[in-house]
Amino acid sequence: MSAATTTAPMCAKRATFGNVLAAEWTKILTVRSTFWTLLAAIIVTIGLSVLLAWAFTTGYDKMSAADRAQFDPAAFALVGINFGMVAFGVLGVLVITGEYATGMIRTSLTAMPRRAEFLAAKALVLGLVTLIVGQLVAFASFLLSQLIFTSKNIDASLGDDGMLRAVMGGGLYLALIAVMALGLGVLLRHTAGSVTTVLGLLFVLPIIGQFLPGGWGNTVAKFLPSNAGGAILSARPSDDILAPWTGFGMFVLYTAIVLAAAFFLFQKRDA
Repeated sequence: MSAATTTAPMCAKRATFGNVLAAEWTKILTVRSTFWTLLAAIIVTIGLSVLLAWAFTTGYDKMSAADRAQFDPAAFALVGINFGMVAFGVLGVLVITGEYATGMIRTSLTAMPRRAEFLAAKALVLGLVTLIVGQLVAFASFLLSQLIFTSKNIDASLGDDGMLRAVMGGGLYLALIAVMALGLGVLLRHTAGSVTTVLGLLFVLPIIGQFLPGGWGNTVAKFLPSNAGGAILSARPSDDILAPWTGFGMFVLYTAIVLAAAFFLFQKRDA
């Protein structure tokens, strides 16, 4: 047989960023944990927002004038986000630690050895999915809560000052929580440890912040991750929290720092 007819070895097709995006999109939509985690997030966020709105209106007539004056129809309507964010954080962790637990991470990195692109694709897909779901639950929570607030004529519309920003900010906040949790999952590579860290950042630190003494304690508390990020949910200014975009900007910075550390270590460590 001549050299011209000799079968040459087949060259493996080079993975592209688009291929990885498609693969990550398929992964996140076909893994059962994604469905159940997001379903829990939807039920908890919307359900608690509606339930607490109903509880607030039930006791509204007995409130003092000072308490009524502090009512924020955006923050009260979106209060369920402060509980639903746990599910978004868990999803962010599972997206990466699930691959470490099953050993799939080695297969994924064999198919896409350029680790930065692999992790960027995973973060992008996770961010897009959680942003869509986050916006849906934020708008649903707001609109359903306002229907309940109408019974006391304390409802607001999306066209009112700060309302649309607060609702859309709620969806952005939830997406960033998921992406930050992904970064923590990369750093710790362990589901239980990563989830515990997420809960500590979002819930334990604010509790500790309440016990810090003096004016400096109040200032520090404003800059804690969930306190800063949650400022975007308020439509009315308050001395107890940062300005909405200032607080959200701080949370973006925290997320960027975690992701930067995750990208750095992901490329340095073995799978």
